[in-house]
Amino acid sequence: MTLPLPLAGVRVLAVEQYGAGPFGTQYLSDLGADIIKVENPKEGDVGRHVGPYFVDGAQDSAASLFFQSNNRAKRSLTLDLKSAEGQRVFRLLVKNADAVCHNLRGDVPGKLKLTYDDLKTANPRIVCAHLTAYGRDNERATWPGYDYLMQAEAGYLSLTGEPDGPPARMGLSIVDMMTGLSMSYGLVAAVLSARTTGQGRDVDVTLFDTALYNLSYVAHWYLAAGHNERRRPRSAHPSLVPCQLVKTKDGWIFLMCNKEKFWGRLCEIISRPEWASDPRFATFKDRFERRDEVSDMLDQALAARTTDDWIDRFAGQVPAAPLRDVAGALENPFVRRRGRIRTQKRPDGKTVQLLASPIQMAGMAYPEATAPEHGQHTDEILREAGLATNEITALRKAGVI
Repeated sequence: MTLPLPLAGVRVLAVEQYGAGPFGTQYLSDLGADIIKVENPKEGDVGRHVGPYFVDGAQDSAASLFFQSNNRAKRSLTLDLKSAEGQRVFRLLVKNADAVCHNLRGDVPGKLKLTYDDLKTANPRIVCAHLTAYGRDNERATWPGYDYLMQAEAGYLSLTGEPDGPPARMGLSIVDMMTGLSMSYGLVAAVLSARTTGQGRDVDVTLFDTALYNLSYVAHWYLAAGHNERRRPRSAHPSLVPCQLVKTKDGWIFLMCNKEKFWGRLCEIISRPEWASDPRFATFKDRFERRDEVSDMLDQALAARTTDDWIDRFAGQVPAAPLRDVAGALENPFVRRRGRIRTQKRPDGKTVQLLASPIQMAGMAYPEATAPEHGQHTDEILREAGLATNEITALRKAGVI
């Protein structure tokens, strides 16, 4: 039995661009929300132009694979929000929307009238979700901000890489992604409240705050105990041992003995049962104090077999994973068996492979649409708002759409 998508009937006007905002609202579009991308009539979302890789042979405005990664199953509307007519049309759209969201610089939503105070007269239930770099109401409101800057200032680079190497960023734009998801989570929560109470509100998330919040227990170790965590060899956990990369006969394997029982199982499987009963390695605390010795011992023991061989032996017994590059991660047969990659057909007949949403629900069929072309749904959306054909024509002639 196929059930309706859980966010069917939720409409969001997304003044979004590039990564963080579109990544977050794609979670919503995958769950059935009507995400209307409100784009500048001239260039549109800057993500449309991000290369160097594009759908093979395609020449349209949605050919960027970067853009396809963050914008499937959305609708595109061109609208100049800096013009009076654009503002009038936008307020018409707000009347039948549940939320407005954006990922603009902190001082811009006020200028474009995207706040709850600006829009509550058009729709008192409207939720206005703001994703900014540093916030809208402080001395950094006018600062542009990007993921890597947040990783640098929030301490991520000091925690990543080998201790004797330079600081390193996390290999993905993880702060953008987490902040986009936080925005969408806050948006849905506020829409749920608005549907119950009839009262909308502003929802604010920032790249900086999200990056800081993700420090989690490492931050609290410093705040409560004064411990300033640093990089560990082999990407090791700061306190649990062994929880790190270990050398094998042909490469690396990541072991995570994050419960005491796994240490004993590991020792048995690698034919070193005596280590499990050795008082020098009996507890996490003991092994932590001998971290380098444990690492050397494991390197010597695991050098006897290949990574794949150890994975087969550890399966279901000791938490372990092979070290893969991006190609290896995507070609993993487990990924394919679980349907984590979806092949979808574009309007021009070309296909594009996209990662499936990590959210799965019984009886749910995900939307099959790919990312929209620039302005693809403008006329359709404006007609839904009640504009006549001659009005749409006039708006296009004036450059408003």
